[in-house]
Formats: sequence, C-alpha cells, structure tokens
Amino acid sequence: MRTGPTTGVRTPSGLRLDLRLTILTGVLVALCVTGYVLQPDSFLSESNVSTMLRLAAAIGVVSVGMTFVIISGGIDLSVGSMVALSSVWMTTLATQSYGPWVMVLCALVVGLGAGLINGVLIAYGRLVPFIATLAMYASARGLAERLSDGRTQVVEQQGYLDFFRGDLFGIPTLIWMLAVVYVVGWVLLNRTTFGRRTFAIGGNEEAARLAGINVKRHTAMVYGIAGLCCGIAALMVVARTTSGSSTNGMYYELDAIAAVVIGGTLLSGGRGTLIGTLIGGLIFTVVNSIFTQNNLESDIQNIAKGVIIVVAVLLQYGTARNRKT
Repeated sequence: MRTGPTTGVRTPSGLRLDLRLTILTGVLVALCVTGYVLQPDSFLSESNVSTMLRLAAAIGVVSVGMTFVIISGGIDLSVGSMVALSSVWMTTLATQSYGPWVMVLCALVVGLGAGLINGVLIAYGRLVPFIATLAMYASARGLAERLSDGRTQVVEQQGYLDFFRGDLFGIPTLIWMLAVVYVVGWVLLNRTTFGRRTFAIGGNEEAARLAGINVKRHTAMVYGIAGLCCGIAALMVVARTTSGSSTNGMYYELDAIAAVVIGGTLLSGGRGTLIGTLIGGLIFTVVNSIFTQNNLESDIQNIAKGVIIVVAVLLQYGTARNRKT
C-alpha cells in the first residue's frame, strides 16, 4: 500500500522515487561533465552557468505550476499563452504609466485570472482539461496579439529593468525568484493540507470526494496556482527580453510538461515531486547549452528532446507495470 507524501513510512514506491531522483541527478552530472569535456574553457564558466540558469528560470517557474496540475490528475496546455498574455498586458503604455509595481501586479492578476478561468471551466463546467486548456491556449495568445496589435512592446520603466535584471549577493534576481518559487511550492505540496489533498485527488478523485475534500474548489485553485506561476514567469521573460510580445512563452507548455514527466511525476496523477521537476528542467537546459556551444542545429536539439521525453514516459510505464506485478 502506498502512503501519502507526508508520512514517515518508507514504501516501495518511495524507494523507487528516491532511485529515480538519484538516476536523474547522475544524468545531470554526466551531461555537465560532457559539456565540460567538449568546451572546457566556457561550459562551466560563471557567465555560461549564469546564462543557463537565467534561461531555465521562467520555464522552471511554469513547471512548478504544471507539477501541481499533473499531480492532481489534470493537464494544462495553455501555460505558454498565459505567459504571453501576462507579458503583453503588463507592458502596454497604459499599464507602464502607473509604474513598475503596477506592472508586476498586472502580470500576477492576469496570470491568476486566466488560470482560475481554466479551473472553473474544468471543475464546475465539467470540461475535460485537455479541451478547456486548449481553448485558453488559442484565446489567450489571440487576445495578446490583439492587445499588442501584433507589435513588440518595449519596457520603458527603467526601475523595473534595474530591479529584475539586477542581482543580490552576486546572484541574479531571476535565479532568486526561481529558488523562492520552488521553496514555496515544495512546502505547499509536501507540508500542508493543500498538498495532501492535491495528491489525494490525483490518486482517486472519487475517494477524495467521499473523504470530504471539496474536489471542485481544490481543482480550481490548482489551476489558479498554475496561472499565477505563469504571471511570475511573464515578469522574468519581460525582464530578460525587455519587452512584451504575443510570441513570448512559445512552446513553454511542451517544455514544462517534459520537465515534469522526466522528473518522475505520473501523467495519471497522484505521485510526483518538485525536486524531480527541477532536475528535469535543468537537464533540458544543459542539453540545449551543449548543443548551442557546439554549433549543432536546432532541429537536432528538438530530436534529442523528443527522445528524452519518450524514454522518460517508457520508464514511467515500466515502473507502473512492475508495481502491479
């Protein structure tokens, strides 16, 4: 029998999860060694490591929200579009005229609002998550293009750029943001009633309902968290690119789902870990950096990503079959 994430009993599934995290960590280290061997002068340099972490930051934050959604038994195909919509809305001339902190508030509210719309449609409208989030995928990016009139909106608030492109104790602000989101997400998922209910709903929704959990409200809140993470990611993307655009967040949903799956979260829900998601995202970032520094074509990078995803899913299926036998 499998126990919840907060119990002190070690179970076979828990041991398998620890083994998977160990293997993932080994893969990450091996990739870093490979990158160093191929480019000893630049791969592990401070500037390249900082660049890799900056690039991983936005996807990493989106992956936190995706982890909650998938553990609860859902899926969200709209995260990239919500990042685009948040980035465009916060960089309009009207929004920027109120100052940098109104820009921040706007991105968070737009992301949270879009996520809650997904959650309400799924929980109370009884739409299948795939359909509801696919609709948001199309409509949010369409609205972003409409608001921006198809143009890139440049950030004119220097105070915003100074803060989010700056650093604290020599570490870029974007990396601090990524760390804070992961710490808060880990505590919420593993040390609170909200996290236990998320696992319970993903494991068996009907049993969770009979146990007294308000499944509909909780599901809406989970998608709201995913939307809020997209709003935070929009802040990071705008800081890195100094602009808001309807093309921001392109393919983020694929990268986020891949990071979550590689990290060991079951697509069927009920089991997962944010630590695994973080390692999964870093693996993709390191692979991209290796390919870029060695002048390999982007199509080869995409093929490698596809192979990694297929292997990760096959490992999941193999683990599930072994658990049944």
